[in-house]
Amino acid sequence: MQAIHPLALFRLSVLGPLASREHFERGDLTRIIHELASHRYDIPHSKRVYLSEKTIERWYRLWKKGGVDALAPKPRRDRGQSKLTLAVQQAIIASKQENPKRSLDTLKMILEDSGLVAVDEVKRSSIHRLLQKKGLSRPPPATVVTERRSYNALHAGDLWCGDVMHGPRLMIDGQMRKAYLVSLMDDASRLLTHSAFCLGETALDIEGVLKQALLKRGLPTKLVVDNGAAYRAKSLQGICARLEIRLVYCRPFDPESKGKLERFHRVFRQQFLTELNPNHIRSLADLNSRLWVWIDTLYHHRPHSGLAGLTPLQRYQLDLLKIRPLGCFAQHLDDLFYHRLTRQVRKDGTVSYAGQFYEVPYELVGQRIQLVVDPHTQLPIRTETLEGQPLGGVTPLDRQANNQRTRQRPPLVEDVVTSPPTTTNVLEKALQKQTAKLTRPLKKKS
Repeated sequence: MQAIHPLALFRLSVLGPLASREHFERGDLTRIIHELASHRYDIPHSKRVYLSEKTIERWYRLWKKGGVDALAPKPRRDRGQSKLTLAVQQAIIASKQENPKRSLDTLKMILEDSGLVAVDEVKRSSIHRLLQKKGLSRPPPATVVTERRSYNALHAGDLWCGDVMHGPRLMIDGQMRKAYLVSLMDDASRLLTHSAFCLGETALDIEGVLKQALLKRGLPTKLVVDNGAAYRAKSLQGICARLEIRLVYCRPFDPESKGKLERFHRVFRQQFLTELNPNHIRSLADLNSRLWVWIDTLYHHRPHSGLAGLTPLQRYQLDLLKIRPLGCFAQHLDDLFYHRLTRQVRKDGTVSYAGQFYEVPYELVGQRIQLVVDPHTQLPIRTETLEGQPLGGVTPLDRQANNQRTRQRPPLVEDVVTSPPTTTNVLEKALQKQTAKLTRPLKKKS
């Protein structure tokens, strides 16, 4: 399975509001692209924080045509070459600082009128990249109030929402640890596809809950999650891309966008946490056992006013035929959740992971490979090329066993005849000259 380029995953995350829409009303596409261009982004390998509307539109067309693989970057032919002289750059910056509202066309006209450049010698994109690099292309802050409307997904499985809630502190392995409730909710039915307490709120914890939800409830069409770093992990983005789940990110500091799940958290605190005695909890597994009993026997069977009196389980079962099954993904679901780490094989044929060394096929010495690992057990599974082609298995390094191991060595080359050097070393010449001078017989005086 070919690895997804990290920049392609970033571009797919930018396209979230576009990729999550099936149909567009007149003007919706332009409006959403304009809104996306006004956001700040953590662009990989770049100090820029904004994207142009043309760039976002081009990414969207590529995604529609070829999926996530079409978003992988193509190397520029003019990479590393500057198209603007220092004098032109200074003139552009000065003109923009003099009047921040000047457009790209106006700046281009000023350059041409001043005689610094010929007509159409400098492109608008070159000016735009310079302004972005200098932080001068930032649009004015939005003053429009965010429009909010109550909504429901049409069918179960159309939309899942994910979030993390801070839970109780427990005594685990002799020390106090905080537990975090990671939950995924089906929007149409309010059913918890899966929920579990974890000892962290990392991408690995979220992926573990997502995997169990997929095994129990099939594949969602969309997954709406928070905008935090854990949800933006490349591993989670890759999983959703391969499973054809449209990953949608909420606005930062906007809990209202996940109102149903926030409402569940309030009910959970009132009905579960208030009745929980942390002193009676023996382990994290014990806490999760109580959680799953409460969800399956109480929450899923309580009539919900927003569901016309139906329980979450009853509403979910109405759409069983519309839910996407795992299908062919079930055969290699574990593989989709494996992490792939880039490693360079050492001279002794080993790679490192989690503080341990593992042996790989010796023919890979000096090469950069992908180490496929199970992040939950922290065990390497196999090796692959950077393109995802299999290379072989891995075994833990056993130095004692290697002491008795017969090594493969190249055959010895016997009777090698070395030809004498064609030139005499400079140092040897000097030494011979000095020796001849010292051994020369003395002339007798007449």
